[in-house]
Amino acid sequence: MIADVLTELKKVPEFAGVPEEQLQWLADKGSILTYEDGYKVFTAGDSIDGLQIVFSGGLNLSRLQAGSRKDFGTYEPLEILGRLPYSRMKLAAGEGTAVGTLVTYFLHCDHFKEMISTCYELTEVLVHNMTDRVRDFTKQQQQNDKMMALGKLSAGLAHELNNPSAAVVRSAQELKKNLTYIPEKFKKVINIRSSDEIIDKVNGLLTSKIASYEATTLSLMEKTELEDTMVAWLEENGLTNAYALAETFTEFNLKPEDLESVKSSLRKEDLIPVVGWMNQMLSTEKLVGEIEEASKRINTLVCSVKGYTHMDQGSDKQLADVHLGIRNTLTMLAHKFKKNNIKLIKNFQPDLPPATILVSEMNQVWTNIIDNAIDALEGVPDSTLEILTKKDREFIIVSIIDNGPGIPSDIVDKIFDPFFTTKPVGKGTGLGLEIVRQIVNQQHNGKVDVISRPGRTEFRVCFPI
Repeated sequence: MIADVLTELKKVPEFAGVPEEQLQWLADKGSILTYEDGYKVFTAGDSIDGLQIVFSGGLNLSRLQAGSRKDFGTYEPLEILGRLPYSRMKLAAGEGTAVGTLVTYFLHCDHFKEMISTCYELTEVLVHNMTDRVRDFTKQQQQNDKMMALGKLSAGLAHELNNPSAAVVRSAQELKKNLTYIPEKFKKVINIRSSDEIIDKVNGLLTSKIASYEATTLSLMEKTELEDTMVAWLEENGLTNAYALAETFTEFNLKPEDLESVKSSLRKEDLIPVVGWMNQMLSTEKLVGEIEEASKRINTLVCSVKGYTHMDQGSDKQLADVHLGIRNTLTMLAHKFKKNNIKLIKNFQPDLPPATILVSEMNQVWTNIIDNAIDALEGVPDSTLEILTKKDREFIIVSIIDNGPGIPSDIVDKIFDPFFTTKPVGKGTGLGLEIVRQIVNQQHNGKVDVISRPGRTEFRVCFPI
């Protein structure tokens, strides 16, 4: 039990320069509250009606994020918490739990008006404490948000890299297996008797088919019909692995009449080894092409990660291509577009000039806005996200538009406020758009605003070139 509230208040470090009569006012107006160990003093969403000062015990602050509880530390004796003069805090952002027997001093916010008018030094100290607390908490929360974003991007990258890396391994194994057949088939090939004209004819056929490989656009029905026709021709001509050969030949749009032309120039005993050699060459070309394509995809992702994080670059403003940052961000979030079946429209001004920006910070702006739009489009039929860029005098304007349900008119003015979020508990912190506002407005002398109605929400980012 606290015998002398004034004596305890004098121990608070922040109150060292506060006149005693003001501390006496504080002692007279407040009350002492006691909580047992483990008691939930408040939970997320509870009304915060005043300030508290821990006298003994502790108050642990935690918050649910991404399905797990995040510990933000414990308020120790003589630390100030809760709602302070001029604070906009009205609801608890997390959960407070008593550690040990918690004894606190409590002053209801109804007394703040009197405090402001009669206790200048006390008010000043509490306002300074509020700004320090908001700054420290915001920094910590921003770091947590960045780590959560990194976790999301890592999961997305792992998903995106899995397919091409698996394709490289699979194709390399098939290529190795394919090449082991060469010594066996080489014996048959060297026994072939043929003229230069016939060799050139076969080589010319393969070269033309390989050159037009990527341009081959057969429908599923056309491909199936061609495979059936090819299987019939191969079996008629004594080829034992007709189905495997037909699959490869069809990939390159090789037709029975092509093989018939080759057959007409060969001895009967040379047809099977020549067709086998043709299959060997086309299979190798196909596997090498698959490895090359998968490797390009991996390289594109790695380059996008490097560009997104701005690795190997300084932290100062640099002249940069705004489109490159947006494209890198879209690459990072590609898995979410696929998962939600969202159509992406890019209306980029072709001659958009480069701008002097903080590259990593602006990439964070694109990430936060686009990620929010993707979340808003979840479950929306025929969902579309459009990104539009244009130069307007000495400014660049980037508009990110979605056809989601929109932001209700009664909260649209609050979405840039710190800790305000429309997402369920654990899914959002309410700092994403506040970070966007700080980066655009304060660090780039720009402006970000939103226009929303059902079926169309547009975030517009404007900043000087």
